Amino acid sequence: MADPKKYDNRLGLKGWWGGGRWGFERYAYTLHRLTGLGLITYFVMHILVTSSRAFGADAWAEWMGNVAGPIFHVGEFLVVLSFIYHACNGIRLILVEFGFVVGKAEEPIYPYKTSLNKQRPLLIVMMILAALFVVAMGYDYWMLH
Repeated sequence: MADPKKYDNRLGLKGWWGGGRWGFERYAYTLHRLTGLGLITYFVMHILVTSSRAFGADAWAEWMGNVAGPIFHVGEFLVVLSFIYHACNGIRLILVEFGFVVGKAEEPIYPYKTSLNKQRPLLIVMMILAALFVVAMGYDYWMLH
């Protein structure tokens, strides 16, 4: 008899990339984690570059010359995109975790109530809000400067 705790990977590499039966919330969770790691990485790099100012104007000019290319311009855009997504999703998570969206905890009595009907619309609203911020920021970043 097969071990009941082991399951076949029927999805292969497609399942690794796509997550199988992941819902929209799981993708939001994964992207929230990735943007958080990206923002921490940017923060550390920013501290390193800014701290070069303590070594004089020449050191500062050298560092600024190293980070003034078009790749870094696109990188700054990605940092702002990450910040917008991370902030909007973080506000949604705060509203959910403090119970403003799903209400107070209840005893689980069959038929079970799901909070998915309350959380998913909030996720969609927050992502629309994030998209509006991204469009406004992108217009300002790419068209006005």
